[in-house]
Parts: sequence; C-alpha cells; structure tokens
Amino acid sequence: MGTSPKERRLLGRTKLTLTALGFGGSKVGNLYGPVSDSDAFDAVDKSYTAGVRYFDTAPLYGNGLGEQRMGRALSGRPRQEFVLSTKVGRLLDPLPSGHTLPSDDAHRLPFQVRYDYSYDGVMRSMDESLQRLNLDRIDLALIHDIDPHNQAGDQGLRFREAMEGAYPALAKLRDNGTITAVGVGVNDWEVCAACLEAADFDCFLLAGRYTLLEHDSLTTFLPNCEQRGVGIIVGAPYNSGILARGPVNGTTYFDAVPPPEIVDKVRRMQLIAASHKASLAAVALQFPLAHPVVASVLPGMKSAADVHRTLAMFDEKLPEDLWLELRHESLIHVEAPIPKN
Repeated sequence: MGTSPKERRLLGRTKLTLTALGFGGSKVGNLYGPVSDSDAFDAVDKSYTAGVRYFDTAPLYGNGLGEQRMGRALSGRPRQEFVLSTKVGRLLDPLPSGHTLPSDDAHRLPFQVRYDYSYDGVMRSMDESLQRLNLDRIDLALIHDIDPHNQAGDQGLRFREAMEGAYPALAKLRDNGTITAVGVGVNDWEVCAACLEAADFDCFLLAGRYTLLEHDSLTTFLPNCEQRGVGIIVGAPYNSGILARGPVNGTTYFDAVPPPEIVDKVRRMQLIAASHKASLAAVALQFPLAHPVVASVLPGMKSAADVHRTLAMFDEKLPEDLWLELRHESLIHVEAPIPKN
C-alpha cells in the first residue's frame, strides 16, 4: 500500500493537521463546468467516509456556489474533526437590475466578481464566506491569485494591496483566534517567495508548481519554507490534466495545449511507470507528499467515481526502483525527495 489518504500531517508550525489527501472544491463549485448537486454532495460524502478531513473552497468557485455546497455537504459533521480553507481577494456583488449571466456562465450563481484585497474588502469577504458556508468558523484563510497569470500588468499593484490590506486583516483574525492560519493560494512559487519575505505567513497553497513536471521551487523556495516552519499544500498535482490522462488528444498542461517537450517528457514518464506496473496518475499524486514541507495534496474531484479513482491511486504501491529510474533518466530533480514504502 502507498501513502494513506487519511494520514494526518502538521501544517508547518501551526496547530492544524491536514490529511495527506485533501478535497479540492473547484470542480464541485462548477469552476470548470456544471456538476449536479447530487454528484457534488456524493463526492464530499465519499471523501469524508474514506477519512479525508481537509476541504478547500473559494468564493470564485461558481460565484459562491462552491462554498454553499461545501457547507451543506459538511453540515452535521463534527466541526472539530475537519479542517476547512477558503480564500479572499474576490468579492461577489449582485448583478445590476435587469442583467443576467451569459449563457456560458449559467451554472454559476448570479453575481459579478471583482478583485478586492483591501482590509475592509477582506473582512467583508470572510463574513460572507461564513454565511455561504453556514459554518461557525474557517480554519485557514488564503489570499487568492495575486500572481501574474491572473493579474497581468496589475500584479504589482495587487500584491501591494494584499500585503498592506488583506494580510493585516487576516493576521488580526488569526491573533484574535477567529482563524487558525493565514496563507496564500497561487500557481506561482516566485510570488510565494516574495510573500514569505513580506509578511508572516503560515502556509502556501501552491497549484501546479511542485509536481512531477515542475521542480524549480526545490532550489530555494521549499528549503526556505522548511527552515521557517512554513507548510505547503500542493494543488493541481496533475498540472491540469496531462499527468492524470497522459499526452492524449485534448489533455491540457496549465489549462492550455501542452508544448512538445512536455508531451515527450510525460510519455517517457508514462513508459517507466508502466514498466513497473504503475499508473502515471498514482506517481503524480504520491510524488509531492515525499517532501517534508508538504502537508497535503489537493486534487479536484467532482463525483464519487472521481474519489474512488483517487483513493485507488493512493493504494498503489510504487516501488523504489520506479523513483530511482525516473531520477536516473533526469525526469525528476536529483534533490527531489522520493516516497518510501
């Protein structure tokens, strides 16, 4: 058996313990397309029944629908038994009178979304998230998407606004015990490194940047986090699909068509995994958890079937020779820790 999905790991220097497998709430929040209420609730229920105790969501997911569904799915569960994170940086405003969402967005709630990383905006965001979740507290609050991919030319401005407004607001909530930990959720380790120098963050949710395909964060950022007692949650372990499905038609890498060098690298990984009677998806899911700063890996799951497949990947026993061959072929960084059975 490989890594247990219900293994509890301390998140950095905080008091929060996350399960090795977390539940990423983007898909059940209709971020990528419509998912039925029943499928969403079944996914959360099956995860909880299997021992998953870390759940993540955000106002962005379905314009608040993700938080509503997550709160309903977790209602009735002992609150002390699970860890919940949500995010700040976007506010949901009612649509102007007479306006409706475009047909492509009809699976989301009828709000317009705007960035706001100010102190007052973050306090409002936290209050409204609690209302949508209908839960008594949020354990971990993450400043969301202050990276160049989302902010483009406004990234510097948004970063400053977050450090001068969002962080002090969340630090106050942490100091008075309203939340337990403060972090940042982005898909850019360099932004996390800048945050590490700018303020006293407890953790980072790093999406797609410490995976089988992405090792640049190993050189300085992850060691700095380890030295400072800052935890890492790895989101998007499949790099938006290519490490789950392989280089087949229609698969994506960071939500785009994968470049030829990535396709070639994934094919080589897939062949090595197959030679050891392992699935590439299991290799991708278990790899990040070998690093000592990583507390949880957070794939998006939208149905009970997705959860079943993910649990099966955790159950795959991956031999040490597989990892050593990947390292020998320069497919994973020589300094990347490898899982031990």
